[in-house]
Amino acid sequence: MFIKSILVIIFFGLMIGIGLYCRKHSTDVNGFVLGGRSVGAWLTAFAYGTSYFSAVVFVGYAGQFGWRYGIAATWAGLGNAFIGSLMAWAVLGRRTRIMSQYLSSATMPDFFGKRFQSDALKIAASVICFIFLIPYTASLYNGLSRLFGMAFSVDYSVCVVIMAVLTGIYVVAGGYMATAINDFIQGIIMLIGIVAVIFAVLESKGGFTEALAGIAKVSDPSASTALAKSPGIFASFFGPDPVNLLGVVILTSLGTWGLPQMVQKFYAIKNESDITKGTVISTFFALIVAGGCYFLGGFGRLFTAQLDPNGLGVPVEGYDSVIPVMLSGLPDILLGVVVILVLSASMSTLSSLVLASSSTLTLDLLKGHVIKEMDEKRQLSTMRVLIVIFIAVSVILALIQYRSNVTFIAQLMGVSWGALAGAFLAPFMFSLYWKGVTKLSCWVNFVFSSVVMTANIFVRADFPELLRSPINAGAFCMLAGFVIVPIVSLVTPKPEREFVDDAFSCYTRTVTVRQSRALGDSEE
Repeated sequence: MFIKSILVIIFFGLMIGIGLYCRKHSTDVNGFVLGGRSVGAWLTAFAYGTSYFSAVVFVGYAGQFGWRYGIAATWAGLGNAFIGSLMAWAVLGRRTRIMSQYLSSATMPDFFGKRFQSDALKIAASVICFIFLIPYTASLYNGLSRLFGMAFSVDYSVCVVIMAVLTGIYVVAGGYMATAINDFIQGIIMLIGIVAVIFAVLESKGGFTEALAGIAKVSDPSASTALAKSPGIFASFFGPDPVNLLGVVILTSLGTWGLPQMVQKFYAIKNESDITKGTVISTFFALIVAGGCYFLGGFGRLFTAQLDPNGLGVPVEGYDSVIPVMLSGLPDILLGVVVILVLSASMSTLSSLVLASSSTLTLDLLKGHVIKEMDEKRQLSTMRVLIVIFIAVSVILALIQYRSNVTFIAQLMGVSWGALAGAFLAPFMFSLYWKGVTKLSCWVNFVFSSVVMTANIFVRADFPELLRSPINAGAFCMLAGFVIVPIVSLVTPKPEREFVDDAFSCYTRTVTVRQSRALGDSEE
């Protein structure tokens, strides 16, 4: 207990110290929201990765999908690395940084408003963010309950409040720069922690070879398909249900391309070389953290005696119990590392979400609409107040769900990723590459994804069987956007050509670089 407590105290002290140190970088809106657009490759890449992976992934998704798909769940981690990180940086990174600066946009809703000259579109995007980011924020606390209960025997409510207060302090004080530096430290903890935990868990089962041989003997006699009942299926290449596994890969990998808190990381990149470095670093980070989490979860059925003693095919205490049970036999020092790992994952994502939420609501909804005159100082104070409010609301939602077992909130959390990415991904990506994207195509896609994902909560039974899963429904919305946006754009009034040409002129401007970056003309 002493070792675990000391580790947690040092961790929290370091986070708060960095927040207070970074106050000098948050004296204006640009500094508070984007770190002055001067954040280097390592900080940006780690901020991207730690915002991507939270306790939801480590405890919830790794446990659930590892149990359902076995070792094949590792495909989700590989998708997160190569689609959610490598391709996202390659396709969106440079163009997002260039056009967002040219249009002077600090948030995704603001980008839509300026790119399509529509205040109404900006407000609609900010409303979607507000509705779906708050429940997503609340979901971050769920993974902490079992791990803290196992490691410290501390009440869940106390853990949630402490984590929320300390996160609020360093975000309110230091803004984006404090978040980025803390994300870097938290990312290192996550890298070391996940490697140590995988090694320890597999060693407890005789090492990798023995563990793999053990999972190859497992079958699920209660499964509805003959494939899932086959011994060895949970050690196979694609697992017992490759179709639904594909939905997981698409949602968790392609989804990052349209999440405001993820895309906003590209706004803050310092220079060209940092984009290349950031691409490599974030891909490596995702490969280790996400790949490691899902890989670890794939061995969950080796603990069937504790998780599913009745042989019903489902963990008695739910999927969220899989990872905590797998870790329960670790030495105290490793349990301390696990607690810090989950805290790091949760606090980094929480700080990113509340900063994105507060900046969006302040700059896109309140400024110029609700509050007509809003100078720099008032914008900063409003964002700080909203950060406190967002954290408080998310804490209340998390405690309500925990104490009363309200499932509605849990369902809303599940669809928030699909709704946000489904609404924003295609319009945002097309608007960076294609001059022909129209305002109406954005509206249609916003409405389509929001309605589909909201309906998935209330009338899920009426959906086709494949789309009853919020994961598959979210993946469907994202892919549908790549059809909706171009088709609607082709049949609706074209945007003003002069304005669009000017917006895209930022990509064709001549810039001067050092010869170390380009060879230049050959001698005649």
